[in-house]
Amino acid sequence: MKAHLYIDGGSRGNPGPAAIGYILETNVGVRLAEVGEQIGEATNNVAEYSALIAGLRVALDFDVTELEVVSDSELVVKQMLGEYKVKSENLRAFYRRAILLESKFKKVTYRSVTRDLNVLTDKLVNEAFDH
Repeated sequence: MKAHLYIDGGSRGNPGPAAIGYILETNVGVRLAEVGEQIGEATNNVAEYSALIAGLRVALDFDVTELEVVSDSELVVKQMLGEYKVKSENLRAFYRRAILLESKFKKVTYRSVTRDLNVLTDKLVNEAFDH
């Protein structure tokens, strides 16, 4: 099955209280999962990677084989594409987990979008903070 994974993560303070959001939809727009949750204290980048990892796990649970990941985190997208090095020791463990999960799919692509095109997942993150 082909699907789209929309992800977002953020922290209030950096580091500070953090939350993630993700939406998993089939390529024909059927929503399979929608999650917004707090993850404790983290940096923005850790929250973004945490959203990616959680979303990849859920996509595997739904037997997704081909996945397009959509994120407003240029850093995460470019690191996953190999265009940026993962310089932060703290992020390397998250990156390695994401790469391991990615390897279980037939195909994963990444698309970076501006924040205004990632409104639904951003809303999930903010709702998680507010609850």
